[in-house]
Amino acid sequence: MALPDDVDPRALDPDARKELRSLSKEAAELVAKHLVMAGRLLDDEPEAALAHARAARAMAARIGVVREAVGLAAYAMEQWTEALAELRAARRITGRPDHLAVFADCERALGRPERALTYADDPAVPGLPQEERVELVIVLAGARADMGQVDAAVLTLQEPALRTSAKRSWAGRLWYAYADMLAKAGRAEQAREWFARVVELDDAEATDAVDRLLELDGVELIDLADEAEAEAEASPFAGDEADLELAAYIERTYGATRAPGPVGEPVSGPEVEPSMHVDGLTSADPEADGPLSAGAGPSTGADDVPARAPGPVVPPAFSDGTQGSDAPAPAPGQPEALQDSDGETGAQDAPLRLFE
Repeated sequence: MALPDDVDPRALDPDARKELRSLSKEAAELVAKHLVMAGRLLDDEPEAALAHARAARAMAARIGVVREAVGLAAYAMEQWTEALAELRAARRITGRPDHLAVFADCERALGRPERALTYADDPAVPGLPQEERVELVIVLAGARADMGQVDAAVLTLQEPALRTSAKRSWAGRLWYAYADMLAKAGRAEQAREWFARVVELDDAEATDAVDRLLELDGVELIDLADEAEAEAEASPFAGDEADLELAAYIERTYGATRAPGPVGEPVSGPEVEPSMHVDGLTSADPEADGPLSAGAGPSTGADDVPARAPGPVVPPAFSDGTQGSDAPAPAPGQPEALQDSDGETGAQDAPLRLFE
């Protein structure tokens, strides 16, 4: 696969470069370039990222960081079975318990939420960084909801959500997941409170929290694109017969000045400015910049199951590691946020329990 001239193998993470030392110098440099490209393209062009990662795997299939790159790119492309197989291979090679939340989310996407729940008992969970444990808790709550255990999903997220302050990079994702589960459980007032907290953090409007608030308030949102499509389908000027009617109308109206050409060709005559009046509110798609593009690619592994939408019930992570003002104090009867070692409230040093 072709590589751009500007790709520099030294841009690869130093720890990752160390794993390539078992290769020849030429092979290590080429693999490193493909890994750099995979990382560069992962968010915006996941299909190309997966192609580069697979090219690296073709030359270095026994290198853990290479298998990890393939797994993450396959996950971005919604190739769930391949993602699981590659990330499991990476863990066997390196022994690192990375990406447990991705493991669990792939199981959810393959329609196996009960398998996703088993990752809560992984012996590596207590040693994971706090942010990775938060991600795992979010996925596990989604698995509970998949199984119809919405109240259990709420309880899974409740303590982590209450213990997290707005300054934490994961606050928006966690609070959105908690609000979503509260809404699913029919607790609209509490869901509204937590969606409002997400809105306070989401200056870039990376989530649809505002739309969710409007829905809870009973405001109907109208998608202009869908409405325009429906109007076009209902229009009498549709299809071949309507094209002929339009051509006849043009000839009757403008025939004295110019014979009409094929339908769609400009004709002389007065220009009319189209207009549309829409009642209600309009809303653009909040996920237009979204985590995962659909694409094709061979899957590896066994028992490939038709995939559904990816597991997380949360929006993409804030690209700027959103910081915000501290969250409002919990309602009476709710536990107060823990104190960090620096005297500020938050969940940095507070262990997040999974469901018991």
